[in-house]
Amino acid sequence: MAERVLIDAGPIVAILIPADQYHGWASDQFSSLPPPLFTCEAVLSEAQFLVHRFGGDPVAVLEMITKGVLNVAFNAEAEADRLIKLQRTYQNLPMSLADACLVRMSELHARSRVFTLDSDFRIYRRHGRQVIPVLAPLNL
Repeated sequence: MAERVLIDAGPIVAILIPADQYHGWASDQFSSLPPPLFTCEAVLSEAQFLVHRFGGDPVAVLEMITKGVLNVAFNAEAEADRLIKLQRTYQNLPMSLADACLVRMSELHARSRVFTLDSDFRIYRRHGRQVIPVLAPLNL
């Protein structure tokens, strides 16, 4: 089974906002990763909010789905109990719904890594104690 790349909001924002400090890094990563990249609706919502905040077109986030770049492959309703447990475990950070969804997705797909700009993914654990493989800049 091929590795799944699970994408967080940060790299989506970075690719869509040329002034973002990680735009070049994110562009390099996007060009080397085969589509689709897997995500959840909470990440899309967060990405749209941030893209709009930084002067970009939030609709471009959804266009990444129609172009086959992103695949929304998660059912939060079916995973609500586990998401609650994750958010309670990491309430001191605190853990966003988007982050909880990505951690859960990494639990469901053992051969996966999270493409992120969020250093909290170095703290989060899947199945309670397993390090989550990440694709992130070295300076995070």
